[in-house]
Amino acid sequence: MSDSARTSNFSITAWFRRELLPLLADLRLAIVLLLVIAVASTVGTVIEQGETLEFYRANYPEDPALFGFLSWKVLLTLGLDRVYKTWWFLALLILFGSSLTACTFTRQLPALKAARQWKFYTKPRQFQKLALSTELESGDISQLETLLQKQNYKVFKEGESLYARKGIIGRIGPIIVHASMLLILAGAILGTMTGVMAQEMIPSGTTTPVGNFIDVGGWASLDRFRGWQLQVNRFWIDYTPDGAIDQFYSDLSVVDENNEEIDRKTIFVNEPLRYNGVVFYQTDWSISNVKIRLNNSPIFQLPMAKLDTGGNGRIWGTWIPTKPDLSEGVSLLARDLQGTALVYDTQGQLVSSVRVGGETEVNGVTLKLIDITGATGLQIKSDPGIPLVYSGFGLLMVSALMSYASHSQVWALKQDGKLYVGGRTNRAQVAFERELLEAIEQLQPERKTEVVMS
Repeated sequence: MSDSARTSNFSITAWFRRELLPLLADLRLAIVLLLVIAVASTVGTVIEQGETLEFYRANYPEDPALFGFLSWKVLLTLGLDRVYKTWWFLALLILFGSSLTACTFTRQLPALKAARQWKFYTKPRQFQKLALSTELESGDISQLETLLQKQNYKVFKEGESLYARKGIIGRIGPIIVHASMLLILAGAILGTMTGVMAQEMIPSGTTTPVGNFIDVGGWASLDRFRGWQLQVNRFWIDYTPDGAIDQFYSDLSVVDENNEEIDRKTIFVNEPLRYNGVVFYQTDWSISNVKIRLNNSPIFQLPMAKLDTGGNGRIWGTWIPTKPDLSEGVSLLARDLQGTALVYDTQGQLVSSVRVGGETEVNGVTLKLIDITGATGLQIKSDPGIPLVYSGFGLLMVSALMSYASHSQVWALKQDGKLYVGGRTNRAQVAFERELLEAIEQLQPERKTEVVMS
């Protein structure tokens, strides 16, 4: 390497250490970044994510624009329709992670290193800078050592000097807090870039491959979705006595290319099936089709379509021809899977109601309702970042408790027949003072000790 190249590398390294590293480690920068991330996350929660262009045009028109400026064009330009996948949001996460890392290496680790070292005081005037100190006319430093050990201090003694500490875990806590936050950030970025989400509405009794992908990360691979299919053995709904939905269930099987079952589970809300890193959540339901017979005809399976009710509940319907030339027919409507359907004529008049297994007369023919088939709505998700996020949150809870531990230090020096004692702590000052006073009083129980607090 040439001298000019070495000089250039040295200059860059020096600039990084002198200028960039202190800036990244600045607490004010970390706070600002955290606030900006919180605001961006709030925007991503309030504004619907991943909808169609028609949706944003309808809900965020240019005239009048929301708040006078937020139209669909602005929203799409800034990426507010996919906040968590935009380059600027990922850059915020990386910058915040860099700030945490810089703070850890420039402040937290040196503080821990300093806390683990011990330094004996050799002069009485050194005790004056301590938050709590006293001067005893007499006293046994070995007795103080025993008393501090009983209070769970780790004691170091050299001649007539003593140093004791406890609560070093309180210095480790902030480092683990930073590490846990870095894990959460790494998991979020990994999930965004490699995660996959799909949605499927699968009729009961059918098998289908997963193919309706609605969100695929830039680095995502679909290999884990190949070589198997999803089979809905049965879908059903439990209702309350007043007819409201209590819970809906799907008996799912994962089958290979030869239709051999690999895994199976009955899922419901908050109880998914997990296979090969893919999670299947029960999120919705629908009515797929009805099976009917007209007179002595074969059984017909007719698809049911969801009707627009203007927000007044969910209703599915189909049209059933009652003449071979399709000149006459009736409409059959159902709102749930409880087994009852309503029959309407071409004028929209209610003709009859019929339950599954029952029959009714319409237009001179006998209509028998064989079955109403439901469909399960599944959200299918693969997110490799979730283990990192969960691990990060677990560490965060543990490290938050660790951070509450007080790091307490005590020094003592026996010189010219006098015993000098002092100490400090980073929190729980009153408890520390009480603890140290108790030890001092046991050294000279017959005298009243004067303690100086600065």
